[in-house]
Amino acid sequence: MSSCDPVTLEIIRGAARAAQAEMEALLERTAMSAFIREKKDFYTALFDADGAMAVGSDLPIFGDIVGPVAERFPIETMREGDLYWYNDCYGSRGAVSHSNDQVFLAPAFHDGKRVGFVMGWAHFSDIGGLRPGSISPDATDHFQEGIIIPPSRLMRDGEMNEDLLRTFWRNSRFPTQSQGDTRALMAAVRLGEKRLSEIAGRFGPDVLADAFRQLLDRTEAIVRAKLAAIFPVGTTRFADTIDTDGHGNGPFTLRLALTRSADDRFTFDATETDDQAPGPVNLLMHPDVPGMALGLYVLQGTTGQVLNAGAPRAIDAVHLREGSLLAPRAPAPLGLRGVTMMRLLAALHGLVAVAQGGQAPAAHSAYVVIALRGMAGGKRFLLSDGIGVGYGARPFADGTDAVYFVAQENYPAEFMELTYPVRLRAYGINCDSGGAGRWRGGCGVVREFEVLADTAMLAVRIDSVVNPPWGVSGGMNGGSGGATIGGRPIAPLSDGNMLKKGDVFRIETGGGGGWGHPFDRPASDVLADVAGGFVSIEAAARDYGVVIRDGAIDAAETEANRATRPASGLFHRREYRDAVA
Repeated sequence: MSSCDPVTLEIIRGAARAAQAEMEALLERTAMSAFIREKKDFYTALFDADGAMAVGSDLPIFGDIVGPVAERFPIETMREGDLYWYNDCYGSRGAVSHSNDQVFLAPAFHDGKRVGFVMGWAHFSDIGGLRPGSISPDATDHFQEGIIIPPSRLMRDGEMNEDLLRTFWRNSRFPTQSQGDTRALMAAVRLGEKRLSEIAGRFGPDVLADAFRQLLDRTEAIVRAKLAAIFPVGTTRFADTIDTDGHGNGPFTLRLALTRSADDRFTFDATETDDQAPGPVNLLMHPDVPGMALGLYVLQGTTGQVLNAGAPRAIDAVHLREGSLLAPRAPAPLGLRGVTMMRLLAALHGLVAVAQGGQAPAAHSAYVVIALRGMAGGKRFLLSDGIGVGYGARPFADGTDAVYFVAQENYPAEFMELTYPVRLRAYGINCDSGGAGRWRGGCGVVREFEVLADTAMLAVRIDSVVNPPWGVSGGMNGGSGGATIGGRPIAPLSDGNMLKKGDVFRIETGGGGGWGHPFDRPASDVLADVAGGFVSIEAAARDYGVVIRDGAIDAAETEANRATRPASGLFHRREYRDAVA
């Protein structure tokens, strides 16, 4: 077998990453639904000939994508031009974690030899189920969350299974949109198939295979070494909590443990996590997820490195308990698993914070999801939106403001008003939502909508209200979110909230925790925060000890305030150590 030299390896890595980006650009340009086109809730990846993901970008928080297909259709029986499809969460053991996400997968060949696989997945806005949008806090089992496609062969020898497509589209309340998104996703996968074949043609299949092997091995080695530098020998524990499942149950606690042996073997254990929920906040977590998520964290700033299936290989064993929040039994509902996923990611940072004495990011809020459905102008509409939140401060920088999720985006105001029967009365930063600290937590978002449709029904998903995102090293917790209709609070995880024309609903999303003592933040930075609308004058004095009058710092009063520096029990502070198991 031909080997790949270091220079060729970097050329292939760049070519594969470019192919992936080209697939994503095509999908973004041609999809019909806003969740794909505007919010960019999609992902593409390239795999080696055995199905291991070799090149990914910034959002691979999933498991083995090829495995569920290979169990039904053995890899050696696949042919050039095949196309496979699924959204089956339980059937894929969490490789897909809620049914709206459709996976399309194709083998790539060169001169009759299989050289890899390409994958595209995207969030489809409506696939049937209990409510328009298919995701509802009211769901009590997985079958209420839309049509389930087991691993299926959509195309063979150039023949499309049109009956399967028509069945899928027939289960959507917005079939034209679903058809457009399906075609866009298929086109993106076919483009990736072509590009991977071209790379194999340029360098040879054996060199490509060796390059992918080296990329996987390199990722595993780097992630394992970085984990060994972070975690001491022994067991590190952390726990964090989500508020509710929307059915009156909760809170639910995730209890994590990471054990490092003397020979640098790592075991992840979540068996002490609470039981599964009756409501749809269960996360069917694939065993690859902890390694992928920790890999995403430790590889930040590693120039030229890609996150791939080598990262979960650095975790030697993953233990889950069937019937728990992270390993629910079918048909437990999964549609709002994003709440638990975001808390899991924060809890993994919590493990790092414990191991490193606070040298880790503070917690973030879980991105907020709303669904407004109704009739306008004689047509059904669905405004399905994910709204950004604040991310936790870091030991060297403020948290990021208004983040939806990693590489995805908030809807522009102009787009929303042109597309849906709403008027945005306010859209901006949620002042004081970022946790105070030497480094301030990121702030969340305020959105205020006036309904222009005659009637509409609103679903909201907001977490971290009772258990806000924790701060680190003396930093204060992030602020909580909330929702109101006409000034009246509604349950933060609820559906069936009815509105009529002229009603106004307001969403405020939470912020990230702060890092370090707030009195260590330079007063000039606090003044800039006030000027920018991130911190109020009142919070500047209360949380940071900085007194601002007529747009300037009152140096004498600030010095006097800060001379009475509080110890650790700061105001509304929830520090990461308070959450340790």
